[in-house]
Amino acid sequence: MHAGQVDITADTVAALVGSQFPGWRGLRVRPVASGGTVNALFRLGDDVVLRFPLQPSPADAHRQDLLDEQVNAHRLAGRVPAAVPEPLGIGEPGPGYPGPWTAFRWIPGEIADGSTIGDPDVFAADLAAFVTAVHTLDTGGRPWNGETRGGPLADQDDEVRQSLALSAHLTDTARLAVIWRECLDAAHDDRPPVWLHGDLMPGNLLTTGGRLTAVIDLGAMGIGDRAVDLMPAWNLLPAPARNTYRDALGADDATWQRGRGWALVQAIGALPYYADTNPSMAATARFTLNALMEQV
Repeated sequence: MHAGQVDITADTVAALVGSQFPGWRGLRVRPVASGGTVNALFRLGDDVVLRFPLQPSPADAHRQDLLDEQVNAHRLAGRVPAAVPEPLGIGEPGPGYPGPWTAFRWIPGEIADGSTIGDPDVFAADLAAFVTAVHTLDTGGRPWNGETRGGPLADQDDEVRQSLALSAHLTDTARLAVIWRECLDAAHDDRPPVWLHGDLMPGNLLTTGGRLTAVIDLGAMGIGDRAVDLMPAWNLLPAPARNTYRDALGADDATWQRGRGWALVQAIGALPYYADTNPSMAATARFTLNALMEQV
């Protein structure tokens, strides 16, 4: 999917684990099928999942990103109404893999989609409760960091226009350009920024018995505009549950419009990039864009 992507095998993973985590030596290693775009996943025994960035780097900044993700997992644990990843350790570069990697407790569940969600309104309410809990965490007065999602939507204008130009053969880019201009016209939020999950894609939401039970992948978590976490309204939920989600979060018209904008940013960027390399991500992008175009 990416330039510089590293393919890693179960044998390489087993060797890294054996040399760095002797207590786990001998546990069965098996790859986990995933539509994700950032990490290769391996299950270790029954209770551990290992995450290997597809574009590894020994740079200090890359390692800090992985450490920050584990810090954020501790930040959320016990404070949100769903399970979140439990950090178990961080691995170091070694033979066959040139960067740090992470270990978390395995969380059972099914990826959220139309076949695994029970009552969509109940699911929307469950997800809204999780998002509300995240948004009410203490930020310590910190502002948006200038890097993660959640800054001014207008900062994404060049990227969106470039992605629209690449997608004319894939979707109705004329209609989407109109929607994007409407989103840019939405008033900016003068309220203080909040903690965000930042990447509420279907693949990061786990269900059991049709209900939301876990939210995973905290690598995009940061502080910014609460509208970012409205993206599931278009990337996952059917139209009636979309309104349930909005009502539960109390999103005003401007916030809702910015949420549409963030959903469009993610989807139109993903569609041309993953159209030929990641069918799952491309399908989610198409679902999102269609939902945006269907909304009156």
